[in-house]
Amino acid sequence: MAKKNINYVKTVVIIAIGAALYGFGGLLSIPVFTNTYLKPAMAILGLFAALWGPVVGILVGFIGHCITDLVYGQIWFSWALGSAIVGGLMGLYPYITKKNLEQGVFGGKQVAIFTVMSLIANFVGYGISVVFDVIAYGEPFLKSLTQQQITTVSNTVVMGIIGSALMLLVAKKFSSSISLSEDSNV
Repeated sequence: MAKKNINYVKTVVIIAIGAALYGFGGLLSIPVFTNTYLKPAMAILGLFAALWGPVVGILVGFIGHCITDLVYGQIWFSWALGSAIVGGLMGLYPYITKKNLEQGVFGGKQVAIFTVMSLIANFVGYGISVVFDVIAYGEPFLKSLTQQQITTVSNTVVMGIIGSALMLLVAKKFSSSISLSEDSNV
């Protein structure tokens, strides 16, 4: 029973750290269109989701996005929901790759999978944001659609380059941990 409580505590801490890094990291962004930014912090969302799964991805995405929006003065729940969906979909990475990352594997095939997943996750997640923007906030459809398309492309590039670099570092860490534990069994 105590072991399960430790896992819950660990998960809450991981979510808190991920949300803070993603949320405050989101403040370091480059404007590219009306309320649309190139956000290197998307790599953090992709990393946390790919390492710890969909639940962590959803919560890091939603809470982190709300943190960024709070600092800017207004929470756009439609886009926070989009970030949650991106995190949830990216959280499927370990299931699709059979946990290659934990085995220290992150080569060309895994980069391609991670990048394609990023494209799909951003397109779907922020596509849902467009629907909510138009229905709930009365935003113009073409403006919201343009925001979604720019966001999808820029986030995919960021996650594909910076996110893949972070994933490679994590894979190397796992690989060196595996090597050390194998050496100790000799």
